[in-house]
Amino acid sequence: MRRLFDNKLLVLALATLLLIAFIVLSAIPGSPLSGATKPLSVIIDPIQSVFQKIGTKISDFYSAIAEGMEIRKENEELRAEIAELEYEVQQGEEARIRWEELKSAFSIQDTFENYHIHGASVLTREADEWFSVIRVNVGTDSGIDSSSGSYAVVDARMNLVGRVMTTDKDSSKILPLLHEGFTVSAKVNEVNGATVMVSGDITLKSEGLCVVTRIPGNIILKPGQELVTSGEGGLFPAGIPIGVIETFDDSDPNNLKATLRPYAVISDIKDVFIMVPNEDVDPTKESAKDPASSESVEDPSGSSADTVPDTASGSAPASETTADTAPETPGEGE
Repeated sequence: MRRLFDNKLLVLALATLLLIAFIVLSAIPGSPLSGATKPLSVIIDPIQSVFQKIGTKISDFYSAIAEGMEIRKENEELRAEIAELEYEVQQGEEARIRWEELKSAFSIQDTFENYHIHGASVLTREADEWFSVIRVNVGTDSGIDSSSGSYAVVDARMNLVGRVMTTDKDSSKILPLLHEGFTVSAKVNEVNGATVMVSGDITLKSEGLCVVTRIPGNIILKPGQELVTSGEGGLFPAGIPIGVIETFDDSDPNNLKATLRPYAVISDIKDVFIMVPNEDVDPTKESAKDPASSESVEDPSGSSADTVPDTASGSAPASETTADTAPETPGEGE
């Protein structure tokens, strides 16, 4: 027996069992041990209360962790749904804007009835410090052939974008009016408005501006005045809006200059419209329909004085000569 009690682990186990049995029996109503445990309740109850609180806190802690993970999962799902809804709203807004642009583009055909209008979507913008063109998804298969001449390009609001530079089977490259190789004859959009030259400029391109030159010496261009194509040369029909005057520089009376902000925002354009003259229409005669400009003069031999600009460089018509160039005789072509 003494050896039995010498084993401390066994003694501890027996004591634990006796304590548990004592507690269980004392908890039974009517048990003779229930009265015997009342003096011990002063010690046991606080201990029991502490263990209950600890157990409750542990349970609440794990419940909070489980609920937090569930809430986090729900939040992630809600964020995904919100992102999807925002994307759908954005796509719907873009579709609405493009539909409005395409709907307004039908007026182009009504305004220029002697031109066939080809709609095209922008594929890429090839740009760097020295060169920038726009590639669109129509080419020779769609009737756009640069070998037979260049064509005017406008946006859905009929504002000038540029001209067709080259074409292949499925695409075309557009030279935008901000490019330093682009030039177009323009006029102030008012009765007897002065004729000027609008060109791209390498120093102004980054500001989204064009330079206006060949301004008559008696003309003062005011900020906000609108310039439209004059129709001279036949490449660009008369009356296409180009932009508005931004600044005017008369510091050199022999070289008046101005800057122009185009209406077309090249970086935002997604669709363009290429204006191809009908086969039975002479673009030169079409541009001469504008009463505000005298684009064509017939000499006795029947040849036209109207000149066609070089479609590869966008050079100015020969009829717009500088001060140090001898004027052409009537009837002579370029």
